[in-house]
Amino acid sequence: MLVLLAGVLWSTMGLGIRLIEDATVWQILLYRSASLALFLYVVIRLRSKESPFAQIRRVGAPVVIAGLSLVAAFSGGIYAIQATSVANAMLLFATSPFMAAALGWMLLREPVRRATGLASLVAIAGIAIMVADKSAGGALEGSLAALGSALGFAAFTVSLRWGKAGEMLPAVFLAGLFAVALSVVICLSAGLPLLLTPRDGGIAAGMGVFQVGAGLILYTIGSRSLPAAELTLLSLAEVVLAPLWVWLLLGETATANTLLGGAVLIAAIAGNAISGATRKPPPIAGP
Repeated sequence: MLVLLAGVLWSTMGLGIRLIEDATVWQILLYRSASLALFLYVVIRLRSKESPFAQIRRVGAPVVIAGLSLVAAFSGGIYAIQATSVANAMLLFATSPFMAAALGWMLLREPVRRATGLASLVAIAGIAIMVADKSAGGALEGSLAALGSALGFAAFTVSLRWGKAGEMLPAVFLAGLFAVALSVVICLSAGLPLLLTPRDGGIAAGMGVFQVGAGLILYTIGSRSLPAAELTLLSLAEVVLAPLWVWLLLGETATANTLLGGAVLIAAIAGNAISGATRKPPPIAGP
């Protein structure tokens, strides 16, 4: 139930960004990251009775790299949803486990199961179908940003495996700080105001606490007692529900290519999960 609820919370990202009226990618990232960092600081202090900076120093470079990877994932995710449909972006985000498998094999020499390799090829076919009709610059850029976001989450996962960090929250806290610093620099250099309207600022800050922060905490607790197959299948709640929210509440629909390619992609994810039912839970899956 905790992992399923985490997927439900993550699925609200597209709706939240659609409800924002004027803020740009970097302004949204600034407010979302600031609230995320503050929220996680409080949670980590309450859970561990120590500063997150002490935990970061203990683990070292892997946590720093994981934090930087999440910044790329966060910014790419926001841009993707602003530039393309929520359904298209969410389905492309779901390629992250396959990217993590490839990075783990290349960088850590982690073996890749044959079923995962086959599922990856099927997933690539699904992606090709989805982006085939994205001839417009904005839609294509949004699809590429979604794939970049998925790659960021994959790098985050591999960094945690490299450092053998059982606790992922300090890395997410650090990612919030990095994202705040980067967003402030870009906003100032681009002449974007740091002060948003109460509506936009409130939605962006709320996403940092409820959509990202609370979702990761629920996932961390729930993932300790579930096999990989159940984790992956439950995480599909995010992929399925995100387009549903914007369709029900905002009337946004998906193209035929997105639906067809998404069906192929979901089949690849589900097949890989079912074939790995006896494996141990993964360290983390992307939000």
